[in-house]
Amino acid sequence: MSVIEHLPEPHPDFHPDRLLPRLEESTRHSQRRGMSPLEACRVAFQGLTANKMRSFLTMLGIIIGVSAVIVMVSLGQGAAKATREAISRLGTNVLSVNPNAQQRGGVSQGLGSAQTMKIEDVDVIRQLPGVKAVSPEYRDRSQAKFQSQNTSTNVMGVSPEYFEIRNLPLAEGKIFDEDDVKRKAKVAVIGDEVRENLFGSIQATGKYIKLGGQNFKVVGVLKYRGGGWMSPDDRVMVPVSTAMVRVFGVNHLSGMSVQAVSQEKMRDLQFEIEQAMKRAHKLRPEDEADVRIFNQADISESADQQSGFLTMLLSGIALVSLLVGGIGIMNIMLVSVTERTREIGIRKAIGAKRKDILYQFLIESVTLSVVGGLIGIALGVGAALWMARPADQGGLGYPMLLTLPPIVISFCFSALVGIFFGIYPAFKASRLDPIVALRYE
Repeated sequence: MSVIEHLPEPHPDFHPDRLLPRLEESTRHSQRRGMSPLEACRVAFQGLTANKMRSFLTMLGIIIGVSAVIVMVSLGQGAAKATREAISRLGTNVLSVNPNAQQRGGVSQGLGSAQTMKIEDVDVIRQLPGVKAVSPEYRDRSQAKFQSQNTSTNVMGVSPEYFEIRNLPLAEGKIFDEDDVKRKAKVAVIGDEVRENLFGSIQATGKYIKLGGQNFKVVGVLKYRGGGWMSPDDRVMVPVSTAMVRVFGVNHLSGMSVQAVSQEKMRDLQFEIEQAMKRAHKLRPEDEADVRIFNQADISESADQQSGFLTMLLSGIALVSLLVGGIGIMNIMLVSVTERTREIGIRKAIGAKRKDILYQFLIESVTLSVVGGLIGIALGVGAALWMARPADQGGLGYPMLLTLPPIVISFCFSALVGIFFGIYPAFKASRLDPIVALRYE
C-alpha cells in the first residue's frame, strides 16, 4: 500500500490549481538547496495577494500609525517654530525691565505696580557696557477718537529706540524723534488694528486723533503684525515724555526695554542691571532688587521645552497605534499559518527547508508593514500639507512644519514592527512537522 493512500481526504476549500504553482517553485528551490531572497519575496507576495481585503485591513493599523506620527510631529514642530517666530518678532537680544510688585496691607498689587522706576534710571542703564539700546516705557489704556469713531486701546509712551529694539517696521509715515521727546510733542504712531478701527480705508498719516481729550497728529502706522502675545496692532505709541506729562500725569515708568549687544551678553547684562538699579535706588547689596527682569532667551528656551514635550507626547500617542497595528499583523499571520498548514506540510514533504518557510512568512509580515508604512507616509504628508494651507484656500491654517526625520523614523519603525511581530508566526510555521501538517483538516 502506498503512502498516498494513507493521506486524509482534502479539505473542501483546498484548491490544487492555486497550490500547484507554489509547489512547482518549491520543487525547483529544493533542488537548488533553498529559495533566493527574490524568489521568497515573490512567493510571499503571492500569498498576500490571495486575500487582498484581509491584507489591507491588516495594514490599516500601520497606515494610521505612520500617518499619525507624521502629522503629530509636524504639528508639534510647527507650533514650536511659530512660537519662536512670535518671540523673535518682539526683538532680538531684548531684556524687559519692570518694577516689582507693590505691597498694600500685606497684599501684592501685581508685577509692575510699584512706582520706583524713574526716567533718570534710563541713563543709569544706558551707561552699562553690554547695552546696545534702551527705551523707557509708560503704558496704560485710553480712549482714542477720530471724528465719530472711537476705540479703547493701549497707549504707550516710548523713545524712538523702541521701534528698533522691538523690531517694529512702519507701513507708512515715520516715527517721532528725540526732538519730539524733548518738546513733549503731541504726535503718535498707531498700530494696524487702531488704524482699521478709526480710519478704515482712509489714509491715517497726517490726520489727528484725540487721546485724553487732546489732539495728536498721526505721523506713522505700523505694519500688520497679527494677534498674539504683546501684539503692537492694538496700540498707540507717543513720546514717553508726552505720555507721562500730557496724557496720564505721572512721574514714574512702567518699565524699560533693553537691547544687549549680543545674545551671549544677555545673562551677564541681566545681573548688571539688577546691581545698577540697586545702587540707583539706594538699596543694600543683600536686599532684593525692586525690579523684575525678563530675559527673552529664557522665554524662548522655555517655549522650546514645552513644545518639545508636546511633540514627544503626541508622537508617543501615535506610536501606540503602530504597536497595535503590529499586534494585528501577528494575529493575522498566525491565522494564515493555521489556514495554510497543509500547504506547509506538502512543501516540506517535497523538499522545502525550514528557512524557506521562515523567510516566506517573515517576508509576508514585513511586506505588510512596509507597504502600510508607504501608504501611511503618503497620507501623513498629504494631511500635513492640507492642514498647513490657509483657511481661505480650503485648509485648516495650522502651523505645520514637515521635515524628513519623522518620515524616515516612522517608516523604519513600521518595518521593525513587521519584523518583530512576524518572527513568532514565521518561526511557528517553520517548526511544523510535515507529517502532522499533512494530516491537518
